[in-house]
Amino acid sequence: MLIAQISDPHLRPKGVLYQDLVDANAMFAAAVEHLNGLTPQPDVVILSGDLVDYGTAEEYAFARELLAAIRQPLLMIPGNHDEREAMRRAFPDHGYMPAAGPLHFAASDVGPVRLIGLDVTIPGLHHGDFDEAAAAWLDATLAREPDRPTLVMMHQPPIVSGIPYIDKYNCRRGDRLAELVARYPAVERIVCGHIHRFMQVRFGGTMLCTAPSTTTAIALRLDPDATSASYVEPPALLLHHWTAGTGLITHLVPIGSFRGPLPFA
Repeated sequence: MLIAQISDPHLRPKGVLYQDLVDANAMFAAAVEHLNGLTPQPDVVILSGDLVDYGTAEEYAFARELLAAIRQPLLMIPGNHDEREAMRRAFPDHGYMPAAGPLHFAASDVGPVRLIGLDVTIPGLHHGDFDEAAAAWLDATLAREPDRPTLVMMHQPPIVSGIPYIDKYNCRRGDRLAELVARYPAVERIVCGHIHRFMQVRFGGTMLCTAPSTTTAIALRLDPDATSASYVEPPALLLHHWTAGTGLITHLVPIGSFRGPLPFA
């Protein structure tokens, strides 16, 4: 099973630049084109939050236009730049989204790996929280098929990355999540967005990784007193490849055209 993960496009209304500097819309269209050129094609596409930048109806309307080019089933959760209710209204045809409350979902019909979306966003704030209600929902959901290979997607990572100006906005109560996930060894991976960079770490007895953005990359500044910054680095997506014999392997896939193929390996 092939699961493509795209993240943090921060789409703006048609013709408007992200942060008045970067054409995030064009970069996302290029990401979708690259996605559609992958061989073999993914079975499903997941989007780990911050679909748009301000959560407006105009942004979501244009996002629908760009997302329409994706050929696979698409599963999304909100990020801190999304507006939960506006997102719900914009995608009434996405039947996996619940009619009320957090936009959690569990999809068991897209392949051998169960895909869980965990909405840890807090309306109006930038950090996330794995609160008691989220813990109860996730525990009950994992318990329904405890031995099923599972990928859990969330937006804010429940870890400290070492980048001080983004760690202020991580997902709180990560210890609670780690303790819960450790009870379910079939959780193959926890995948996040928010950081705009690829990172990986052991967490709760499994592996946790963050996806790069399809637009700007948050600067990798590990000095505790570092000031916030971003770069227009080469964008990328993640491709999670599951096989029964190996489990889940995660590949970083740069987006763009590159010299090759060359006749050697």
